[in-house]
Amino acid sequence: MAKERGPYWWDEYRDSLPAGLLDIAEMEHHAAALRSAQIMHMPGILQTPDYVRGIFAEAVPTMEPADLERHVGFRIRRAALLDRSEPPSCEFLVHESVLRMRFGERKVLRRQIDYLVEQAERPNITVRVVPFSAGGFANAGSSTLYACGPVPRLDTVQIDVPTGVTFLHAETYLVNYRAVLDRMRERALEPKASLDFIRQVAKEI
Repeated sequence: MAKERGPYWWDEYRDSLPAGLLDIAEMEHHAAALRSAQIMHMPGILQTPDYVRGIFAEAVPTMEPADLERHVGFRIRRAALLDRSEPPSCEFLVHESVLRMRFGERKVLRRQIDYLVEQAERPNITVRVVPFSAGGFANAGSSTLYACGPVPRLDTVQIDVPTGVTFLHAETYLVNYRAVLDRMRERALEPKASLDFIRQVAKEI
C-alpha cells in the first residue's frame, strides 16, 4: 500500500460527495477480500444504476437531479474493482428482505435480481441468502461491510449509521464483527441453494 500512489478515481468527487463515501471506495480498493451482510439493500458494488436511483430517490431531503446522478455514477464506479486482473474475493450474505424490498418499479428489482445472479457466477464472488425461515441472527438490524486488508492489522469494518458511515478498526470490533458474519453465514443457504432461492423469488415478483 505504501508503494501505491494516486491520484485515484474517487479523488474526482472530493468536492462533491461526503468524505465517508470516498473512504468506502478507498477501503474497497485496498481490500484483499470483502465480506458483506446486507439486510435491506443489495450489496453496493452489485447494484444496477436504476436500483441505485431508486434508493437515492427516497433520500431526505430530496436530492437535486444532478446530485442524484453524481451519487449513482460514484456507486457504479466502485464496482470496477471486480474487473481487475486480481479482484478481491467477495462473500455477500443477503437477507431475504433484500430480495423483496422494491426501490423503483417492479422491473427495476427484477433486473437487479437477474444482475445479482449474473455476478454470483464470477469465480471470486459468493452469494448466500438468509431466508426468513432461518429466524433471527446476530446484528440483524444493520448491514456490515468487512474489508480484509493486505495484512490483518489493516482490516476495517464499515457500518451505516443515520448520519452517514462509521469505520471501526479496533481489534475488539474486528473480532466481534467476524463472529457476527460467521454466525449469519451459519444461518444462510449454501451458494447453489441460494441461487435457486433467488431465482424463485424473481419468479414471484
